[in-house]
Amino acid sequence: MLGHNELVGYFLPYKIVVYADQSHVHSGFPRPSALIGFLEQYGLTTIAEDIEKTLIRVIEQSK
Repeated sequence: MLGHNELVGYFLPYKIVVYADQSHVHSGFPRPSALIGFLEQYGLTTIAEDIEKTLIRVIEQSK
């Protein structure tokens, strides 16, 4: 994505939050499809959605 718009660098490194409370482990991240909207370059939406799907799959597989 940096090759298409260097402002994407403001979102990197990408953060995934993992934390535990008394009985559960929680994880989450800001959705790339939402963040890309700040750049108003909608041609990158498909790439952001693909990245988001990959992150969701990785988090699900880690459970």
